[in-house]
Amino acid sequence: MALRGANQESGKPFNRRIVLESIRLHGPTTRNEIARRVGLTVQTVSTIVRELEEQGLTLSVREEPKGRGIPPSKLTINPEGGHAVGIHLTPLSIEAALVNLRGDVVISRQRDTSDPKPDEAFAIISDMVAELKRSPLCGRLLGAGLALPGPFDVESMSFVGSTTMTGWKNVDIGERLAEATDLPVFFENDMAAAALGEQLYGLGQQFSDYYYMFFGVGLGGAMMNDGVVMAGAWGNAGEIGHIPAVPDGEPCPCGNRGCLERYLSLDAYRRRGLSEVAWVAEVAPMFRHAIRTVENLFDPQTVVLGGLAPQSLIEQLTTLATGLDNSVSARANRTSPRVIAARDCQHSALRGAAALAVYGVMSPRHGQMFET
Repeated sequence: MALRGANQESGKPFNRRIVLESIRLHGPTTRNEIARRVGLTVQTVSTIVRELEEQGLTLSVREEPKGRGIPPSKLTINPEGGHAVGIHLTPLSIEAALVNLRGDVVISRQRDTSDPKPDEAFAIISDMVAELKRSPLCGRLLGAGLALPGPFDVESMSFVGSTTMTGWKNVDIGERLAEATDLPVFFENDMAAAALGEQLYGLGQQFSDYYYMFFGVGLGGAMMNDGVVMAGAWGNAGEIGHIPAVPDGEPCPCGNRGCLERYLSLDAYRRRGLSEVAWVAEVAPMFRHAIRTVENLFDPQTVVLGGLAPQSLIEQLTTLATGLDNSVSARANRTSPRVIAARDCQHSALRGAAALAVYGVMSPRHGQMFET
């Protein structure tokens, strides 16, 4: 997205977030470069940088001189300037982690569960977060983010079936999460959270427009457009798990038959009982069809595969890209593969959940950090 500051007096909090976001995206960088990039004066940027350094959010580094004169100091995010709690809730487990501003998992906790109901889940979350707060590794906490299966607020699809959780309809997730963590809270479906985490901590320096295909118990995805998750009218854009794949195929809990995730997901993989190689070979035509559909719908720079699947399974699936047929992405001037693996599949949604909190307080579109 284009980062542009505001010159009005009322724009001060916004400008602080703009400068911080510019440092995060482009650091190490100089004050002059930031000013030119965001449209503010060097004096305004210098004042903001001084405040950020006082708050411990940024660091100044100076390179060794290579000739005459002293090179200007460069600014970068201080990874230990704050931490966020990332929480990932699935039908199989709950994981919580302390994540620094660079996206490193500092410490994590996991509890195996079986389709946890809200009271059980939030009690576990409360215990986990309290333990993370007591850790000597815990610094200033910015907030907590929760990633959980979607889609949200769709009567026939939300929190029904083996690929999601039962008993979660009409639960005020934000209120319950705030009570359990005593922190500013953010929540999102796991596929969008994982896509955001990849943007902040993974491939975001290489790509700004990509589709993140999330292999969880079910199958979902999210399109990153200019570095921002495409939400859709009700926040469920990119939900490919329920597109029709097999006419009159397997019944799906959503009420339809032959939905893609009945054949292409961790739930489908486990139900088939095949080896990774055998299963990948079996689903190859359907996988390639799904990739071509995504490409023709969204025209992404690349499709990133991630989620809860083992890294070995993700790598096996990426090899299927060599057999892809024609689509709008089959361009002679491509500089990247049509399908690539995410940087950290096993922690994608967890780091994405933490990114929700980091993005929530640092981003110029969503930030609240400097409002008071």
